[in-house]
Amino acid sequence: MPEILSQRSESVLQIQLNRPEKKNAMTMSMYSTVTELLIGAGNDDGIRAVLLYGAGDAFCAGNDLGDFLHHPPHGNDSPQARYIAALLGFDKPLIAAVRGVAIGGGATVLAHCDFVYAAENASFQLPFIKLGVVPELGTSYWLPAQIGYLAAAELVLLAQPFDAWRAMSLGLVTRVVAEADVLGIALDTARKLTRQPLGAVRASKRLMRRALGTEMAVATELELREYASRLQSSEAKEAITAFFEKRQPDFTKFKATA
Repeated sequence: MPEILSQRSESVLQIQLNRPEKKNAMTMSMYSTVTELLIGAGNDDGIRAVLLYGAGDAFCAGNDLGDFLHHPPHGNDSPQARYIAALLGFDKPLIAAVRGVAIGGGATVLAHCDFVYAAENASFQLPFIKLGVVPELGTSYWLPAQIGYLAAAELVLLAQPFDAWRAMSLGLVTRVVAEADVLGIALDTARKLTRQPLGAVRASKRLMRRALGTEMAVATELELREYASRLQSSEAKEAITAFFEKRQPDFTKFKATA
């Protein structure tokens, strides 16, 4: 079964992350496939909106650590770098329907969406610190800019899960809806957007995201560099080893490094 499924319904491209047994954790091939779908949708005048959602009971659990260790981020031509560039450059409406967990990159991708509908059972987490690394997808810029530094520090530095209602109160989701309705409501919004004048929609999105996009592009480049460096740290190695050994990591034995 393909890890990414896509279908075109009227003028909406639906992209489904399709690894339900792994909570739709992302592999490098999945990043590449989604990137190509976004680039193709951006260049196809027949597609006027894109809907992103996950199979099963989860949206996305972030990176698949096993795959990630074999394909760490490297340079501006890595699958992650191309994925980020595709998100930053996508000027058509991007809608997300979130059920279950949205963790790590599964949460930070939502900042690149124009509408985010979260089910009542949705749970969000930015666990980068717990893995000995740093946030990605421009999070280090957009999150403090959107919700303020103190609220951002709580989410990033403590790395605790938070629910859909907390996400909505912070302005990270558009609306919280019943789990049974989340995909239908997101698709309905996508269809409404297809009836808007596409040129005006794209121009308006570019204008609204102009400053944000510029700063996020700078942030993502810095993050990728720091992320790659942190993956080589003793902290990250302990965190990842503990993950696979199903135990709590012990960071107290390491000296602080900047």
